[in-house]
Amino acid sequence: MDNFFKYDTVQHRRSLLNKARMIVLSALMRYDIEWERIEFIQLSDTITYKIETKSTGHYLLRIHSDLLSKEQIQSELTLLQALNSGDDLTVPEGIASRDGSYVLDIEVAGEHRRPYYVTMMRWVEGSHVEGDFTDSLASKMGMLMGRLHEAAEKFNPPADFTRPVWGAGSFRSELTKLEQHYSVFLSEEDWKGYQAAAEKVCTQLEGMLSNDHNYGLIHGDLHSGNIVILEDEPYPIDFGRCGYGYYLYDIAAALLELWPKHRWMFIQGYESVRKLEGDYVRELECFFIMVMIGNYAHHASNPLETASLIEEQPYALAYIRQFLSDRSFLFEVVDPVKIH
Repeated sequence: MDNFFKYDTVQHRRSLLNKARMIVLSALMRYDIEWERIEFIQLSDTITYKIETKSTGHYLLRIHSDLLSKEQIQSELTLLQALNSGDDLTVPEGIASRDGSYVLDIEVAGEHRRPYYVTMMRWVEGSHVEGDFTDSLASKMGMLMGRLHEAAEKFNPPADFTRPVWGAGSFRSELTKLEQHYSVFLSEEDWKGYQAAAEKVCTQLEGMLSNDHNYGLIHGDLHSGNIVILEDEPYPIDFGRCGYGYYLYDIAAALLELWPKHRWMFIQGYESVRKLEGDYVRELECFFIMVMIGNYAHHASNPLETASLIEEQPYALAYIRQFLSDRSFLFEVVDPVKIH
């Protein structure tokens, strides 16, 4: 990630957000939007803001890091436009600036680097999940993912369409990053367990065969934070990680935060739309561990996340030990391990 997105200290974070505010104001001047209020949302792979208006609804403004090229960002918007063209899905959709651009180049005076990329999207109304998941919501989330995968199968990307690939290559990159930061929440002994699990994941990935039914364009990060609920129906948001990968990888990312009972209900909801192939559980558990380790790689460099990473390890290490012992765990309650 570029220096613009460096926020490993309070001072760096404050400096970053000060610069981001200047970029937001410069970008808004290029849209036909009479904005009334700007609300900061979060800082992650993008810096996001809610833009409120009185007459034309609300919008989501994103400042992108250097993780993705301009072509990759444009391709995300192309996919979202296609998903919205059907009758079965409602997803965020990009809007053009006055000059017809969907990805803006915003320069900052005095800086000698490429412009910052900014996109604006229509706001998807709804609220995030509050409290525990219900049986109904777990099932509906599975159905939603099934519809997303069905629509993605039908999407015919243009020749210049380009998005990341989530597989063995991306996982090895995540491991390289985690190797630099694991000591903030893992002991050396527990890190060895992570390494063994990662090696097993890579071995299983090498033996998987892809086809049109099990591999394609996926959301990449459809957890509860990227779903809003309106009138008891879930709607997907934040397609910033959409790319090519196994559909089971996408499912695993959603199951990670669910209790075993609701994982099963999610699968049942999914299979009411799209049937999974054969004995999918072994591969799904592999992706579960892959996503879990990838998530820790993403958060380990942020000191604000360290306490929660440490708190989660009794459960994470329990899953890793089950995985290394070839014991199925996806639909079982796994007891946390003791960490000394």
